[in-house]
Order: sequence, then C-alpha cells, then structure tokens
Amino acid sequence: RECANWIREKTELRQSSSLLPQSAYLIRQIETARSRIITGNCPLTTDGLGLAPGNQFSLIQCTETPEEVELFAAWYESLWNAMPASEHAKEKMLAHLQEYSDHHAAAVIYYQVLFQLFKARGDELDEERIVKSATGIKNTVVWKKLFKFQRDGVVGAIEKLERFGGCIIADSVGLGKTFEALAIIKYYELRNDRVLVLAPKRLRDNWTLYKTNDRRNVLSADRLNYDVLNHTDLSRDSGSSGDIDLANVNWGNYDLVVIDESHNFRNKTTHRDRESR
Repeated sequence: RECANWIREKTELRQSSSLLPQSAYLIRQIETARSRIITGNCPLTTDGLGLAPGNQFSLIQCTETPEEVELFAAWYESLWNAMPASEHAKEKMLAHLQEYSDHHAAAVIYYQVLFQLFKARGDELDEERIVKSATGIKNTVVWKKLFKFQRDGVVGAIEKLERFGGCIIADSVGLGKTFEALAIIKYYELRNDRVLVLAPKRLRDNWTLYKTNDRRNVLSADRLNYDVLNHTDLSRDSGSSGDIDLANVNWGNYDLVVIDESHNFRNKTTHRDRESR
C-alpha cells in the first residue's frame, strides 16, 4: 500500500510494447548533482532490493563515473522518449497493488492455495479415474455417509496408495478420519484384499465395532471384515490379541495396513548422527 501511494504521488510510468533490459537503474540526486548507475541482478522486488531474505547469488555493479553516467543517461533518455506517456499503465499497476493489499477472507486465500497446488495436475485426481466403480464402492453405506470433502480425501488417499504405496490422512480432529479410513478399507476389501488395522489398545473397540453384528454399528450392511491388532502386538510373537493367535499370524498376507494414531510410531527424539525411524 505504501508502494502504491509512492507510485501514485511521485512517479511517472511509461509502458513499452517490446522487451526492455531489466535491473538497470539511473539514480540522480538533485540537491548534490550526484548520479550513479546500478546494474545487475537486482529486480524491483523485496528480495532484489535487499528488503527481504533471498537465496539468489547476484552480481551487482555500481558506478558514479561521470562519463559512464552520461552515456547511460543518454541511452535511457532515448528509450524513455520513444515510449508515449500512458496514464493507463500507471492505473494498471496501481490496480494490481491495490488488489494485493486488500483484505481477503481466509477462505479465499485457502482456495487460492489449493488452486495453485492442484492446477497443474489436471484430471489426475478425477474420482471416476481413480476409484473403480466396478468394485461397487459407491453403493456402500460408508461411501454414502461421507461428506464431499471426505470423499475427496478418500480419492486422494487411494491415488497416493496406488502411486506411492502409502499415505497419511492428517485431517483435523472431528473431521471424520475414521470414516475415511473405513471407506478406503471397504474399497480394498471389495477388491478381495486383506486388511489389517493397528490401533492403540484403548481404541481397539472403536474399530472392532464396525465389523460386528451390533445395533450401534451403522455400517453393519457393509460387512467389513478386517483384522484388528494393538500397536503393542507388533512386539509380541505369542499369545492372543482378541480372537487372533499371534503365533500364527501370516503378516505377509495383508495387502493393506491401516494405522490409527500413527504418530505413536514416531521417534521420541531426533538424532543428528543417524537416520530417523
């Protein structure tokens, strides 16, 4: 906004129809009659002017030699006089600066971020292309219970699973990560894949509920059939976990593993001298 006010009150702009050399400045101090030329990789941006951090390695030259200043000034004047005065150019720049300085709702900024992230991906996240409708997933109870943003999350997760072999669902608390995971589980079950859910012991009942014939199970019609183990069962090679005999678990037979509260698997501390787990 301050830049816009400075341009509005103290500058004259002319617009060229052809390309001009960039980062060349002629600075004259009327009071002292001193002039200098600055050339190099120093664009009229905050990092180019040194007002904000930047990572560019630039060669910038400055001279106050009268002969060089006069030659440069003559070249500059010839370019300036070749361009007609244009009030439209100034108004156009001020309009852009005004747009940047205006207050924008948080939702607008969020949508703009999403647009910039996904605009180059075209139809890569197209639901019809990623989710195979022949599986019947769209006819399941769990799919129909998802909100649009949850379905988008499921589609994105399936795309990453197929592309990278894994993904993290990191929605905020209360946005339905469990139901998104259940929809993903059902999708792979419909493809005859075996699924294992690893959950903290205190949350085990949350997952076993959705595979039982229980009135509280709103997804009973989907007949989910995944296995559930506790996080701590990974360190055991005998005994039982629910109705599963750990000594006889065929770990390599699972096609999909879902880990609830997966942040429990992160390192407690980080180490500079070795890789994190």
